[in-house]
Amino acid sequence: MSEIHLTIDGVEVVGQSGQTILEVAQSAGVDIPTLCHHPMVSDLGGCRLCLVEVEKMRGFQTACTCPATDGMVVHTETPKLFETRSLVLQLLFYERNHYCMYCPTSGDCELQDLAYRHNLDHWLFERPAENKDVDASRKYFVMDHNRCVLCRRCIRACDEIVANHTLQMAYRGSHSVISADLGLPFGDSSCVSCGTCLQVCPTGALIDRRSVYGGHREQVDRTVTTCMQCSVGCQIEVVSAHRRLLRVEGVWEAEPTHGLLCVDGRFAPLYDEQRERVTGPRVRRDGKLVDATWDEALDVAASGLKLGDVVALATGANTNEALGGLKSLMDRLSGKVGCLGATLPCLDGVTAGAVTDVPEADLVIVAGVDPLETNRVLGYLAKRAKDHGARIVVVCDGENTMAKFADVNLNSGQASQTTELVAQAEKPVVLYGAGLSSEVAANLRGLSKAKFLGLEPGANGRGMAELGIAPVKLNGAKAQLWLLGEEEVRSTCLPAKHGAFTVAVASYQSSALDEVDVLLPAPIWAERSGHITNLEGKTMALNGAVAMPKGVRDETDVLADLASRL
Repeated sequence: MSEIHLTIDGVEVVGQSGQTILEVAQSAGVDIPTLCHHPMVSDLGGCRLCLVEVEKMRGFQTACTCPATDGMVVHTETPKLFETRSLVLQLLFYERNHYCMYCPTSGDCELQDLAYRHNLDHWLFERPAENKDVDASRKYFVMDHNRCVLCRRCIRACDEIVANHTLQMAYRGSHSVISADLGLPFGDSSCVSCGTCLQVCPTGALIDRRSVYGGHREQVDRTVTTCMQCSVGCQIEVVSAHRRLLRVEGVWEAEPTHGLLCVDGRFAPLYDEQRERVTGPRVRRDGKLVDATWDEALDVAASGLKLGDVVALATGANTNEALGGLKSLMDRLSGKVGCLGATLPCLDGVTAGAVTDVPEADLVIVAGVDPLETNRVLGYLAKRAKDHGARIVVVCDGENTMAKFADVNLNSGQASQTTELVAQAEKPVVLYGAGLSSEVAANLRGLSKAKFLGLEPGANGRGMAELGIAPVKLNGAKAQLWLLGEEEVRSTCLPAKHGAFTVAVASYQSSALDEVDVLLPAPIWAERSGHITNLEGKTMALNGAVAMPKGVRDETDVLADLASRL
């Protein structure tokens, strides 16, 4: 790219060849009004609000699509432009029901902001009487067609960011609406409820059920942290008000996924969590778990762990700091530290890949994992690669959600065919998981041209592996310490006690914890601070968005306190 020089509103600015007028203006701090433009999707110049005048060019130009050239002279705020934009806004308000006082997005609406900017205080045209449908068939958010300005941001986001292709335009003229799968209710469509369309919507057309009326931009707190729902490490912004969690949004500029989230990261922890919190220490007395103070519970725990032959078991739902504290504690007790749950097989000698390699790949091999179920965002990125011409190969003996998007489906016995496929590719990527068989693993190790990305089954499975926490045998341990975090555990997942003294540190109650001797509370994802290691091996920060309930302490502090008593 070469440097170009433009004059915008009488000021010379510098841009790069290939940029649009809007991009050059934004980099120079010049504010051109936009509505259909969004930095994460392609531009179409549909709203006509970014119109500018360019000397020696006829008519107005849409700044979001007009290429900037060297020597160009641009005017962004002339009386004619102001008048034209005002008329466009009048027509937008005329077409649908935009009574701001009844809209849940009033105060946070881009259309409303533009109206104020252009001094609209009344409508020139009578509002049409036709009412549009409100589609409330989706669990997490609602589509109100009366508020829609047909900017098509949602369609482009569904196509270009998520690669799901659920949305399109239906009907024509004033009857045009956003449609899902050619007319299905949104809740019955192929929508995956990732919420990307919700986040890019500029008006009150898409409404989040939980956070609606929860507070305007200036009334809420925003905390950037890392999603703990899987091992990808998506950066999220937690929106809260008065210690109440309102919603989760993606962070567009943040690696590794640049704002792309899935239903698990955006909605599930806020809407679907029905388990009872552990909000205070409990100890077993007379066969029953009863409330206790922290000092009482830690004293009982320390006494039990001094019995010897201690084994500590942790899940991937814990921070690096907590896992490190657990190892330190076990070193004092000469105990073993192991992990609960599945672990990723070791593929020595392969080239490690990154999340950003997936959408750029021309061949994506999926083996031993179903990314659309376990690490959904990586499944979306693989589908995005397919949209750009990549081939998807699934190696699986059972059902796999990715199979219907695959160009080639292979069973374990056919895994050797991947060698030829990789040889023909320029940017092959392999996504593998805990279900990888030894037979398939042996074939994959020979794919030296490919980049490999292991989909850790736990949110911090990579952090555990780097600390050397691997499966261990109990061998009749007299005491067990379970560091569970938020993990949903069942009795079948936990080792048999066989009379062992057991301490559990957990965020939620479950029947699996009914028989423990000491139960200590732990914070949840929105309360945690510390770090995890994502599947790329990068350290990601966790920042508490809301305070822990009274009676709950950070696991790192709890383990340090317990160690001091030993």
